[in-house]
Order: sequence, then structure tokens, then C-alpha cells
Amino acid sequence: MPRFLETEPLFHDRLDAGQRLAKRLESFRDASPVVFAIPRGGVPVGAEVARQLDAELDVVVARKLGAPFRAELAIGAVAADGERFLNQDVISQLRVDEAYIEQITKEQGEEARRREQRFRGGRPPVDIKGRTALLVDDGLATGATMQAAARSLRKREPGRLVVAVPVGSREACWALLKDADEVVCLAQPDPFYAIGLYYEVFEQVEDAEVLRLLKQPAPLGS
Repeated sequence: MPRFLETEPLFHDRLDAGQRLAKRLESFRDASPVVFAIPRGGVPVGAEVARQLDAELDVVVARKLGAPFRAELAIGAVAADGERFLNQDVISQLRVDEAYIEQITKEQGEEARRREQRFRGGRPPVDIKGRTALLVDDGLATGATMQAAARSLRKREPGRLVVAVPVGSREACWALLKDADEVVCLAQPDPFYAIGLYYEVFEQVEDAEVLRLLKQPAPLGS
């Protein structure tokens, strides 16, 4: 039976991806950056970037807004602070009504806040005003959650906001230049398939693993 596609993995796992991404971000080391990872899959990548750059690690939670009867299709995303991104093209094509958009935004916004509080464990968000923020995930497909997360961080007035991912679609990377000062993406396959296909090992990241990584000691001088 023929395969649906032929593509070679680019990374062994998220640790490998984080190590390679950190090398590309080495120029930011002297800026004492803060690494913000998007849970859950982005946290192992972001934790390794933070470790390699001797940087602080924090999270920013954004939740996908699934389309009616097609939850896997994103019509947008919402961050824990309520900052939202909507894909107007998809919304128009599917004729999604405003009532549905507001309802799912409320539901997913509440879940994002709950999860961010859980992952932070009562710790206040890192103050990034005037600092360099590196926003990391394990990949970009539509980029909806990353755009909501970027807009959320932008409100906190970082000196520079950099989106950094191991792999992503060209469309998503270009779109994020509207919300970030720079986008660092190690690979932009064309055509782009599911993020997990570019990893040899792409297991689900559990909450316990996110909490463990976030509890690692902060770098000296932070």
C-alpha cells in the first residue's frame, strides 16, 4: 500500500530540536533573554533553549479555537490574558457566527488561565519590559496559537520579541512577522505536513513533565 507522503524526520526529538535551535539563538545570550515556551509540546524545546543560553524560562498559554464540528481546524486562538487571534479567512469560508466565536473564546480562555496558573504554581509572570523575549514552540503549522501568544507578550512591552521554532510552514512564519520583531525557524518544508512528521520521536508531553521542567533552577544572576 503506498504511503501518503515521503518525508524524512529533521529532528530526533524535542531535546534535539531545542539544542539545535539554541545554537541559532546564541547571539541573544548577552541580552539576558527570557524564554517563553508554549505548553505543552513547546516546553521541552524551550527548556533546552533556556538551559543552553543560561536564560530564564517561563510559559505563555494559548489555546486553539476549533471550528464547529471540526475541532482540529483552528479558526483562531486565545491566550490566558484574553488576547486573541482570529483567522478571518477560515471564519468566512466556514461562515462561523459571532455567537459561536464568543462562546468558544470564553471556554478556551478560561482553560488557558487555569493551565497557566497551574504551570506557574503561584509564581508571578517574569517582568519582560524592555527585555528580549524568545517565544518558543515545537513547530508552526497554522501559527494561530503562536500569534495569540505573541500578541499577549507584546502587551508586556518587551524590548524585542523573537519567535523561535525548529520547523514551520512558510505561511505561518511570514504571518508572524506582523506580531514579532523576528522569526527564527530552522526549517520550512514545502509542502508542509503535520509537525510530528518532522520528528523521529514525538510523544505527547504530559503536565507532570511541564511542571518538572519549569521547576528547574533559574540561571545565576536572574
